Amino acid sequence: MGRLFGTDGVRGVANADLTAELALGLSVAAAHVLAEVGSFEGHRPKAVVGRDPRASGEFLEAAVVAGLASAGVDVLRVGVLPTPAVAYLTGALGADLGVMLSASHNAMPDNGIKFFARGGHKLADELEDRIESVYAEHRTGAPWERPTGAGVGRVTDYEEGFDRYVAHLTGVLPNRLDGLTVVLDEAHGAASRVSPEAFTRAGATVVTIGAEPDGLNINDGCGSTHLDKLRAAVVAHGAHLGIAHDGDADRCLAVDHEGAEVDGDQILAVLALAMREQGTLRGDTVVATVMSNLGFKLAMEREGLTLVQTAVGDRYVLEEMKDKDYALGGEQSGHVIVLDHATTGDGTLTGLLLAARVAGTGRTLKDLASVMERLPQVLVNVPDVDKSRVKTSAELAAAVTDAERELGTTGRVLLRPSGTEPLVRVMVEAADIEQARSVAGRLADAVKSALG
Repeated sequence: MGRLFGTDGVRGVANADLTAELALGLSVAAAHVLAEVGSFEGHRPKAVVGRDPRASGEFLEAAVVAGLASAGVDVLRVGVLPTPAVAYLTGALGADLGVMLSASHNAMPDNGIKFFARGGHKLADELEDRIESVYAEHRTGAPWERPTGAGVGRVTDYEEGFDRYVAHLTGVLPNRLDGLTVVLDEAHGAASRVSPEAFTRAGATVVTIGAEPDGLNINDGCGSTHLDKLRAAVVAHGAHLGIAHDGDADRCLAVDHEGAEVDGDQILAVLALAMREQGTLRGDTVVATVMSNLGFKLAMEREGLTLVQTAVGDRYVLEEMKDKDYALGGEQSGHVIVLDHATTGDGTLTGLLLAARVAGTGRTLKDLASVMERLPQVLVNVPDVDKSRVKTSAELAAAVTDAERELGTTGRVLLRPSGTEPLVRVMVEAADIEQARSVAGRLADAVKSALG
């Protein structure tokens, strides 16, 4: 059995890779491991379980709930809610464990299981490793210790979770959204009810698309990975802005009133200036990954803010934020973490804060986002090379030095070995797209020559 846990829980094709048996077994293993480390000591354990609308989430939820209850854990079943809602409710309700069933922006046949620790924080890597180890041990037949009688877990539908989460979202806004018309693309996903309700309660006039989940249409030609429908709807309705989520609503992208995309870097830039003005941007610092556009870095420097960059992945952004107590971080993809109000990326919260900035300043999103200029970015994947030698090849180092010398201060080069495939990603940014393409092409040839 290969490693089950990836960077964002366990994912795979539902009922093929991710089966009911696996979901049940991992849930029982999680309960036993948390009991071993003392998380349940002195009280009856409690878990929050939620899911996105995928059809497979119905049987996987049943398996997870059954596994937890059979291990003596009381379960609060919150139904279809975003990933950040499950994280928030895990903390707000004092639960020992949160479980979210979702494959985020993946296509409908996939699904996933993500565990949250007490407080709604990501489960530590060592605990995930232990859960996997215990699951593997018992999968081969070693018997579980099982409670009986009153010791088994009880299952309750916690219908108040929806209102409690929406109230949390609207309660953190610095101002209302009265006078704004906002188009929301919900990706037929987990925020299809939550997001329109939150924006409406905050005072916005709301137009929704992609908000009719049927279990099969999640992320299908809509949401944050397909912005064309949102662009068209914003222009057609004369809206002030549009917000797009992915299937589990932990990310947010936007479009301005003209239908132009506003990506995660631009959203971070807008929120960073807003939070500095409000006195909530601790250390005047923003955390982002090395893949952030150079235009974002230049904008932060010009505005007198510090940019801390991490490896690619919102988990690394979050680790840096928690370690240094920074308030804002995120990725170009739209994972934005506002740590004072969320323990993970929260697409609905991000969209609300962005809209609040538009309403509070009276400026258009296009104007606000112009604080940074996105430099042309070219990404080339070079397959079938020895990616382990990226940092040690003298030939490749010389090619990179030549490229950086040509680009000067108005460009950037990044070579990154893929974490899952035998390829190297070549990323080049430059003030001119043709120059970026030319440099990227030469570097890709250098990678093939040096590492092929």
